[in-house]
This record gives sequence, structure tokens and C-alpha cells, in this order.
Amino acid sequence: MADTAPIRPEERFDEAAVAAHLRENLPNLFVDAAISFEQFPGGKANLTYLARCGDTEVVLRRPPLGPVAPGAHDMAREFRVLSVLHQAYPLAPRAHHLCEDPSVMGAPFVVMERRVGHVVRAEWPEGLDAGPGFRRRVAESLVDALADLHLVDHAAVGLESLGRPDGFVARQVAGWTDRWQLARHADVPAMDALAARLAESVPSAQPAVVLHNDFKLDNTMISDSGSIVAVFDWDMSTIGDPLVDLGTMLAYWSDTDSVSAFAAADSVMLGDVMGIDEITERYAARTGLDVSDASWYRGLALFRIAVICQQIYIRYVRGQTSDERFAALGDLVPPMAAAALDVL
Repeated sequence: MADTAPIRPEERFDEAAVAAHLRENLPNLFVDAAISFEQFPGGKANLTYLARCGDTEVVLRRPPLGPVAPGAHDMAREFRVLSVLHQAYPLAPRAHHLCEDPSVMGAPFVVMERRVGHVVRAEWPEGLDAGPGFRRRVAESLVDALADLHLVDHAAVGLESLGRPDGFVARQVAGWTDRWQLARHADVPAMDALAARLAESVPSAQPAVVLHNDFKLDNTMISDSGSIVAVFDWDMSTIGDPLVDLGTMLAYWSDTDSVSAFAAADSVMLGDVMGIDEITERYAARTGLDVSDASWYRGLALFRIAVICQQIYIRYVRGQTSDERFAALGDLVPPMAAAALDVL
């Protein structure tokens, strides 16, 4: 089953200009044969395209249309990470090129290696084994992929200056609170209470690692055997507390608790084969980290997801995208905030 589709009308770009840029800057990959473009239709933020030239295929990623939150959708950051991280973490696709000239595609964009496999979103991929044994392998592989990322020596691959680990978690709380204020269109008392609760109870930090900063099932690709073959979406990656990533994965996981009704649907197919406690224990055993504050980080992640939902929804409200998938995202914010308070 094809994983690409024709480009949505409002998300088209000057294909001739982009093709010329690719030929000029990546002459070893692109020859004079025609370059065609399609779109990866999944995902709700960055726009992702396939460029094909004969047997050569690469992926192009750029920020979404309209204004973006400060620090988000950072293509230069994604390129910096993916140009080196693949050396120590094979699940990271290699980045080939960064274009920072917005006149070419309408925004900065990254050209990166194409990986092939299955991305799980709201529904299990057609033709892929849906049995509990296979899904268990996927769940274990996902947890191990996160743990292995946090075991990478970031200084050895030249990423020691990627972020500012001191005070990182407190800045996360403050930053997502600011983003909530910028994107809100109605009062949500639970969000305000959640922001205050998080700010007053920040845990002691763990040793700093490379953070993906949005680690979840639908930002990965799985093989026919159930292993993870790629981790995508590195535009918010940094150096910081590893439990931020663990909390994100736990927040998106759908198991039998009250959060499951509001967590992203991409993990719903794994909740019956591995629960929250087992994930946490497996991660701790592989990394040797103290995970006693995992629930706090899960609450922070739910707050962040609620803000992201609001950011995407407000783009729809303001007419910056016509994608009807975004029309109901605003309704998720109040119950997700309430669920986060329950977790805390």
C-alpha cells in the first residue's frame, strides 16, 4: 500500500524551483531526469514530501503553513541532529541537505534519507500482522528504541552544545505555558491549574541525554518483523532530562486508565500488550535511570500534548489550514488537562 498521495492544493509549492535546487545542491543524488513530488499525508504539523528522480527517493520536510510557535518546527536543528546522529543511532535517518532560503519552497526545508516500512496512526496498517505477539514485539522495540537513544554519547557525535540542560524541565513548563497563552481562544480552568501545579513541583533532573522531545509510536516506522526501523521528527530535539521523552511516550500510550480516552490514537493498538508500569520498568532496566517521578513527567507531557492540539486547532480556526482533521482538536484540550491533573 502506497504511503504517499497527491499534494494537498493549499500545501503545494514551486516544484520547478525545488527540483532545480535539489539538482544544484545534491548532484550526486539528482541527475537531469525529471523530479516528481508527492506528499506523505499523515502527521498534523510539519509538511513532509517525497522527491523521486528515477530510482532515487528522498524526503523533504518543512514547517506547517502559517505562523509557528517560537522554537518549534526548527529545520536547522533537525538537520544539525540528523547529519551526525545516524553515526551512533542507526534509527535516525541521515540528513543530506538544509535549505534555509524560504524563496525556494516557501520555508526552510531538510532533505533526508528515505526509509521504508509502516507508520501506525489511528488504524493498524493494512496487511501487517495484528496479533498480540507481533504487537508485543512492536511495543518492546519502541521502548528499547527510546532507551537506546538515551544511551548515546552526545559529546562523541558533536551534539554537546545542542541544548542547555541546566533548568531544562522548568523551562519546558514555562515555555509550554507561554505557548498555551498564545494559542488559547477560550478559558480552560484545568489548563491553568495544571500549569501552576507543574511549575510548583518540578523534580530533580536526571543526567542529560539527547532528547527526541516528541517520542511516540507515530513518529517511528516499523518493519514487517515488528522492529523499529526509523525514528522521525527531530525538529525539537535537544539535550536534557531523559524522563521528558519517557513521559511523552507514556502520555501517548493508551491502556485501561482514564487517560486512554484522550491520548493519541496512534498507540491504541499496543495498550493491551504492554501497560504503563511495564514500559517504565523495561526502560529503567535498559537505561539504569531512576524513574520514580515518571508520573510527573507523564503529566507534563499531557499538558504539552494539549497545547499542541490547541496550536493546531487555532491554525484551523484562523484559516491557515483547511485540513478537516483539525476541526475537533480544540475539544480535546479540557478533558486532557483534567486527565493530566489526575495523573499528578
